[in-house]
Amino acid sequence: MLTTRFVTGSLVWVDLGTPDIEAANAFYGSLFGWEAQAAEEFGGYVTYRSNGKAVAGGMQVSLEEGEPGWGVYFQTPDADATAKAVEQASGAELMAPMDVGPLGRMALYSDPAGAGFGLWQPGEMKGFELVNEPGSLNWVELYTTDVPAAAAFYGAALGLETSAVEFPGGSYTSVHPAGMDDEGMYGGLVHRSDDPVEAERGPHWLPYFEVADVDQAVAKARELGASVEMEPTSMTGVGRLAKITDPFGARLALIKGDPGQV
Repeated sequence: MLTTRFVTGSLVWVDLGTPDIEAANAFYGSLFGWEAQAAEEFGGYVTYRSNGKAVAGGMQVSLEEGEPGWGVYFQTPDADATAKAVEQASGAELMAPMDVGPLGRMALYSDPAGAGFGLWQPGEMKGFELVNEPGSLNWVELYTTDVPAAAAFYGAALGLETSAVEFPGGSYTSVHPAGMDDEGMYGGLVHRSDDPVEAERGPHWLPYFEVADVDQAVAKARELGASVEMEPTSMTGVGRLAKITDPFGARLALIKGDPGQV
């Protein structure tokens, strides 16, 4: 399960790239109850807070700079060394390691299939302050063209490990930091063709945000101008979930996890 007890390879942050940050702040504020705190010293980068705790980030990105979307960041003790490991594993550099003031050091890469991700070497900013609660992150999934190849890449580049989780109707490949047991799982690797909602998109990481009631959250998202890609659906051992696209083009999932979810 996603945790704030961070170790090397932990998922530590997600952030939004959007063409209209002020409108996005209003949308996510209404949907999740987030408060947006902008840092002008970092180009207006926004930290979203739920009940005063940091849960995600956001920044304005023009359509020329990139498509709207959510990005994921993995912890490393040395961004430069991990960047070399990513490149040796055939990842592509999007942004070389750079300092973010005293907060930490970051870099952006894409895996061999084309899914983007970030590295975060913590300084003053460690990562999420809240997870698995309504208004915070619960899970992430990588939709890719080759699950074994993706597992091999993230293992070589970030030291991540995978486990097979059995569900009614099939097996699911989960991912977690090296050396942690199944309690450290925070995401999954899925072939795009296994999910009709994702099949037409390129490889990507998708965040799942916990909500108190998925059906109510979907209705609220529609009211706020989002489109619904997958209507609320219940999955045994997982919970109730749905997928939406915010009014500005970024995709995300909503989930109400079962108490015994893996």
